[in-house]
Amino acid sequence: MSVERIVAIDPALRCTGYAVLVREGKKISCPEHGTIQNKPRIAPSGCLLAIREAVSSLIRKHSAEAMAVEGIIYVQSYQTAITLGAARAAAILAAAESGLSVHEYAPTRVKQAVVGRGGADKQQVAFMVRALLGLTQTPQSDAADAIAIGLAHFHAVDAAKLKKVPLETI
Repeated sequence: MSVERIVAIDPALRCTGYAVLVREGKKISCPEHGTIQNKPRIAPSGCLLAIREAVSSLIRKHSAEAMAVEGIIYVQSYQTAITLGAARAAAILAAAESGLSVHEYAPTRVKQAVVGRGGADKQQVAFMVRALLGLTQTPQSDAADAIAIGLAHFHAVDAAKLKKVPLETI
């Protein structure tokens, strides 16, 4: 039976959600999830370093084989877009340094994979993540989003196998 281990990231400068998902056969578990919290007094460059270090640590600790990360989203503020892009880059850099493949998923695709509709709200995502994985508690919203990103990745992997095409084309 093959085992797949991934780190999933919902990037943000001050509160990056993360999840480690493990799939053994058809069973998916989440041995660790949470948030990388950066206090407001920390400079943005310090936040980016903290994100990279925390993600690198997760990758090593869980022997992750790939990373799933939320793709670029439309935001009305260019400043917010730059900040989110920097947080994504810090996480992606950690994956690249570890030799992991990185797979990006649009928020609507993540919600579609987990809830069944791309316009689902955060509470619906968190509820479905808890139900799908049989968790005893509902994860905090940023961690739930990261778990959902990981579940969307497994869904995409399965779809690619069914269609017998590379994952990048799905």
